[in-house]
Amino acid sequence: MLSLPDFRYKQVVVHFAGGKRERLRFRADNLLIQDEDGNTILQHSCHRVFALFIVGEISLTSVVVQKALQFGFSIILMKRNFRVVARINAAADGNTLLRMKQYGISPERKVRIAHELIEQKRKNQAALLQGLRYKSDADKAALAFVREIPLEQAQDVRTLMGMEGLASREFFSAYFRPLGWRRREPRCKRDVSNLLLDIGYTYLFNFVESMLLLYGFDTYCGVLHTLFYHRKSLVCDIVEPFRCVIDSRIRKAHNLGQINAEDFVSSKGTFSLPWKNQEKYTRLFLKDILARKEDIFKFCRDYYRWFAQEKDFSAFPKFEI
Repeated sequence: MLSLPDFRYKQVVVHFAGGKRERLRFRADNLLIQDEDGNTILQHSCHRVFALFIVGEISLTSVVVQKALQFGFSIILMKRNFRVVARINAAADGNTLLRMKQYGISPERKVRIAHELIEQKRKNQAALLQGLRYKSDADKAALAFVREIPLEQAQDVRTLMGMEGLASREFFSAYFRPLGWRRREPRCKRDVSNLLLDIGYTYLFNFVESMLLLYGFDTYCGVLHTLFYHRKSLVCDIVEPFRCVIDSRIRKAHNLGQINAEDFVSSKGTFSLPWKNQEKYTRLFLKDILARKEDIFKFCRDYYRWFAQEKDFSAFPKFEI
């Protein structure tokens, strides 16, 4: 399995395919992306790649798949609306003992893990609200609500998710008020803020998934987000404490004037980000995700060790923004 010193040298590579029949290939342990005339657009050492994101259309062959698995990095293929269409995963699929533990986890332990994840998310949301320089009375009220919501009273995952939803609603309304916030609407993209949240969470989701696959987890078997057809529930679980990284970046970008309304297009009540402007916002999100990549690596590694060894909850991994 990948060690932390090795992981420190790994990089996430994102390429926006320009539509000139680009192709992905390998040469002398290097990853190359070339156009139809054979000109090299991107070249990167395979030994340093952790994950490769391709946004747009590109050609690849079975040799590409073989080499990616040989060098141990994932390839994530995305449409230009950032929807993931396919993944080539570098994964430890043979960890059957780990998966048996996942499938056999007791309902009580499942609820305790869900509590831990939501508690960390709540604390990170409170930390972001506390960090606001000028807090209005509404901001202070939202902070008090997030801090004091009685998560410990939830006896099941459904109740816990309901409380988490209430806390998040208060958090978003206060934290994104300067952005003209209305409400969180995942995947609806009714405003720029929701669109950016979807984009940032998508990159974060795929980064965390790549981590979990290194250890052989069944990413469809969650504890907080329960089993649902084609939903990678475990990834949704582990992402929760880290969502604050994306939330923080969007507010900072707004304060620094890095979000330009003219970069976006609205049609039939839905916002989209044209291809020519996608790289700008991808850089913003990846900068913060990669700044936290060791924290994410350690959390996933420690969660694997904690879960596989069935340790007590005093040893549960922590992430604080």
